[in-house]
Amino acid sequence: MNGFEKRASLIKEKIMRTTLDMLRTSELKRIRIADISKAAKVSQVTIYNYFGSKEELLREVFRNYFDQAIRDFEQYMSEGHSLKEKIEHIIFLEKESYNDFPPGLIKELLIDDEELSRYMEEQYRNKAIPLTVQIIQEGKESGEISPDVSTEHVLAFIQLFMNQYESILAMAQQSDDRDGFLEGMVHMFFYGVCGKA
Repeated sequence: MNGFEKRASLIKEKIMRTTLDMLRTSELKRIRIADISKAAKVSQVTIYNYFGSKEELLREVFRNYFDQAIRDFEQYMSEGHSLKEKIEHIIFLEKESYNDFPPGLIKELLIDDEELSRYMEEQYRNKAIPLTVQIIQEGKESGEISPDVSTEHVLAFIQLFMNQYESILAMAQQSDDRDGFLEGMVHMFFYGVCGKA
């Protein structure tokens, strides 16, 4: 990468980082290119030159965030953690991503952007599901998941859990001990309400 390309890459990253910071504190529809330009200390023309439109900028910010999360998780997966540690890590990542991209914001982005919606569906099908199946298979091989429970059962249970994740996080936020609340939910995920057999 030559000097010009390196400088261009740094400016692009700065614009994307600024946009992500603004998404954490402002409503999507209230964010304007002029606001991003001012916060990033670059001209509006520079933003349009790199991204073409606000929609494409938001799309790239979200795709970049999601791709990095997948890469980080794949790295974590290769480090020999137990099934319980992997599930706890997934919940930790969900908690972190909730701070950056609350589910309402994600829904709004996906409703407004067909291309992003297709991209997320592809990533879910091609990356998230295979990674989850791999976790389940490793858990069955290590004896952490009962042989009486099929991969399909575990996927369905995880889906039920994730469908309510926004509500679970909201309850955790209201709790006096947010981390303890989430640890209790992880415990129930693995052992139910009766604890270990």
